[in-house]
Amino acid sequence: MVRAMEEDDQPMEQQKNGWAFTRSDNLKSPMGSDGTASPSNMKDRQHSDMELMKEKFAKLLLGEDMSGGGKGVSSALALSNAITNLAASAFGEQKKLEPMAPETKARWRKEIDWLLSVTDHIVEFVASKQRSKDGTQMEIMVTKQRTDLQMNIPALRKLDAVLLDCLDNFKDQNEFYYVKNGDGRTDDKWWIPTPKVPPNGLSETTRKWLQSQKDSVNQVLKAAMAINAQVLSEMEIPENYIESLPKNGRSSLGDSIYKSITDEYFDPDNLLSTVDLSSEHKILDFKNKIEASVIIWKRKMNAKDSKSSWSSAISLEKRELFEDRAVTILLILKHRFPGIPQSSLDISKIQCNGDVGQAILESYSRIIESLAFTVLSRIEDVLQADSLAQNPSNGEQKRYPLKDPSPITTNFPNPKEELEKKNSDETPTSMTLLDFMGWNLDQGETYANKDVDSKVLSKPSNIVTNKKISYIEKLENLGGARSPTARH
Repeated sequence: MVRAMEEDDQPMEQQKNGWAFTRSDNLKSPMGSDGTASPSNMKDRQHSDMELMKEKFAKLLLGEDMSGGGKGVSSALALSNAITNLAASAFGEQKKLEPMAPETKARWRKEIDWLLSVTDHIVEFVASKQRSKDGTQMEIMVTKQRTDLQMNIPALRKLDAVLLDCLDNFKDQNEFYYVKNGDGRTDDKWWIPTPKVPPNGLSETTRKWLQSQKDSVNQVLKAAMAINAQVLSEMEIPENYIESLPKNGRSSLGDSIYKSITDEYFDPDNLLSTVDLSSEHKILDFKNKIEASVIIWKRKMNAKDSKSSWSSAISLEKRELFEDRAVTILLILKHRFPGIPQSSLDISKIQCNGDVGQAILESYSRIIESLAFTVLSRIEDVLQADSLAQNPSNGEQKRYPLKDPSPITTNFPNPKEELEKKNSDETPTSMTLLDFMGWNLDQGETYANKDVDSKVLSKPSNIVTNKKISYIEKLENLGGARSPTARH
């Protein structure tokens, strides 16, 4: 908090020109009437920022309990909620492909910096060699920022910047426009403006440029999803969630799904084809059941006491096989339907998590994932309008399997169609994640030359975490999993 105050109290010539929200959310420009920075306005802005910072950090310290009675939430959850609420107020639902308002962007960057500044003070001890005055070398313990935060916070900041830059790129486009209230939409998203393109469609140059923007956002989405999934997998499972579980997998899954998973010949695609996934609610319910069964089987495998209520008569090998199959289904669901809300397990983990660093990583990666998913959907809206202009018969095709559930989540196009489109279109100007993140792959291979279906699910090389990796690494082995070439 002190550090953030010092940054805002820098000399006027070091301050960035821009807009800021006052405490009452009234906009005030730091520029004078002659277009130059006015000392009085700059002083007012600094005072306004100081008051806003005091208010925000007071809420965090009180755990959102403004009565001061000590009944607030944990620091981790308070920070997670603060980042989520800030993103909701800054981005809302990105209904169009257009730059953010300057004052909104300035507010976002300023306030997310305040909240992320907490991670600068989350440290760990590491060994370091030091030479004394007499030349003797000794080993001492020093503090440094925790490794997972040191690596992932800068990466997430970069992904954040790439998304905002992507929106800025649409400032001067003039080949498509929007009509209000979803006129002409064939889906249920009536509140989303409909893009309109020229009668013969977009020009080839604009079409390729849009594809390159889509490819860039795809990379951002994949990186954010990987970080978020990894952090969630490391959070401890709350006891109240475990206590709510049935005592066996069959009770959680039902006879039909249980039989499919435990059958000698297991085909995840065949299983999913027999399950009703026609609505967001049904998908989420199915995911909750699968996640519950995974936890049940894990506890049964770890039950040492044969008299324990979690013990099982089924062999350890079979139990482990069932768990792997269930995890495979979860991974397919996550990447086939990335727009669905968080599961009961994820919500329970976030609410009970006490690690402040993990809370910040999870919430920040989640809102970046959400924004990337939204921008990707808006680009798909324009590409779909272009496709319809070129071939009106495409108007009967439904792009999105789900409805937009909330202002922070949208829906993803069919992954298989996207993969085929990516393989068929030449987009030499498209930017991959390696271009702006500097992530390297083994044996000198480039991302573009790798098989999309197998590597899109793999974890980027510099996602650093504190604990052992759970099921994310198993993604590379899912040859049959359909994943987006591109979520909450």
